Amino acid sequence: MQVGDVIEVGDVSGTVTRIGIRSSTVATEQGSEVVVPNSHLISNEVTNWTLSDRRRRTDIDVAVAEATSPERARELLLQVARAHPEVLKEPEALALFVGFGDNALNFQLQVWTPAEIWERVASELRTAISRVLGEAGIDYPQNEVHLASMPASVPELLAGRGPADGASRSDKET
Repeated sequence: MQVGDVIEVGDVSGTVTRIGIRSSTVATEQGSEVVVPNSHLISNEVTNWTLSDRRRRTDIDVAVAEATSPERARELLLQVARAHPEVLKEPEALALFVGFGDNALNFQLQVWTPAEIWERVASELRTAISRVLGEAGIDYPQNEVHLASMPASVPELLAGRGPADGASRSDKET
């Protein structure tokens, strides 16, 4: 580990800004500086996101309505990834069809970004995915509820007409 590395240890995640004899300092994304005893770094698992490489893979899960063409969904996800200027060209972005959900087709977009900005890039990609899928007329999964029976007044209430006797709620309250 060295100054400038992006690490995770326990519930602390950030950039190493100082390494001392007894402790090290990690600057978090939230702007705080956490002093971590070096004994904690030695005795616990440390994930170093930048030890040998300053790239980080970001995985974005996306579910679309089951009527969606899987090929079209993958094509749109890759289009979004390729259009983002901070998504690295190598390794190439992948759009994987990972399974079936409740009324859904589940995909995972995997992209590589500079490690220091992965969260911002992931957020920007999610925003772009939402926009592009909407423009393409692709819906998100929806659950339908079928009622086997209901009181006679429910359809009128759902239609906004009030109780069957024609009186509105405000008429009854006065």
